[in-house]
Amino acid sequence: MIRHADLRSSGDYAADRRYAWAVDAAAGGDMVAAAGLFAQTLERVPAWPPALLGLGEALAACGDDDGAAEAFACALDADPTDRLGAGLRLARIGRRDPAAAMTPSWVAAVFDEYAPRFDTHLVEALGYRGPALLVAALDAVVGPKRRFETALDLGCGTGLAGAALRARIDHLAGCDLSAAMVERARARGAHDRLAVSDMVSFLAAEPPDSVDLVLAADVLIYVVDPAPLMTAVARVLAPGGLFAVTAEDDPHAAGDAPVLGPALRWAHPAPLLRRMAVGAGLSVRSCVAASCRREADRDVPGLVLVLAHDDGAR
Repeated sequence: MIRHADLRSSGDYAADRRYAWAVDAAAGGDMVAAAGLFAQTLERVPAWPPALLGLGEALAACGDDDGAAEAFACALDADPTDRLGAGLRLARIGRRDPAAAMTPSWVAAVFDEYAPRFDTHLVEALGYRGPALLVAALDAVVGPKRRFETALDLGCGTGLAGAALRARIDHLAGCDLSAAMVERARARGAHDRLAVSDMVSFLAAEPPDSVDLVLAADVLIYVVDPAPLMTAVARVLAPGGLFAVTAEDDPHAAGDAPVLGPALRWAHPAPLLRRMAVGAGLSVRSCVAASCRREADRDVPGLVLVLAHDDGAR
């Protein structure tokens, strides 16, 4: 059984040193050297998931997809909960079903680790503006004076989106897969109720037709198929209720299928999200192109949607 600490250290000092050299080589772009150093690490600790993952990434960068697939598969065997995302890497090279690749345990592990530096890195380093975009989108659809009696904040993270709209919400509940993120949100104090839960399960516990607003800021990027989520949202929204959501887009994608990008986030083209919304019984009140973040000094293509439970929509 792999413990969380085993993902940080192999327990072998010499192996850890080689692993650190391999990481440095990969960061410097020398993937051939990185692959060799990861392989040396694995000679001492053959089933250490971080080294197996690093070897797979280095081999993939060198064009050896077969070798990469073998390394990723071994990482997955060594840690079946897949807290490092080996399944996602297999999906990226076409060796695993993308629909099953992004596991809740991986998402939770990533954000448990990310929580202490989340706000600083996301807002300052990546220029994150998802909450501000949601506020602007809602203002454009219903005006800045619209109040919401009850709201749900899905994938609430540290509470940035909830805090941005709290002054207009009477009662706000939120959920997140990461316990560490929920604790950060609790410390921020914008929510009346918080839960460590996946979004669909959280929504299933809410009464039907009971919510005026549902927020989902920067969470569709971790959902390959948003259709079940939209159906669950439609069930809890009261007539006239709104679902405000951000997504990433891939303007170069062929067709309207979801695309797993190099940063291991899902992009959902606008036609796909529109079709899913209508299929869930929601009307599309607004769908605009807007970037929530920057990476490598470039805006990441994105979308902001406001969906509604109108009386005639379902």
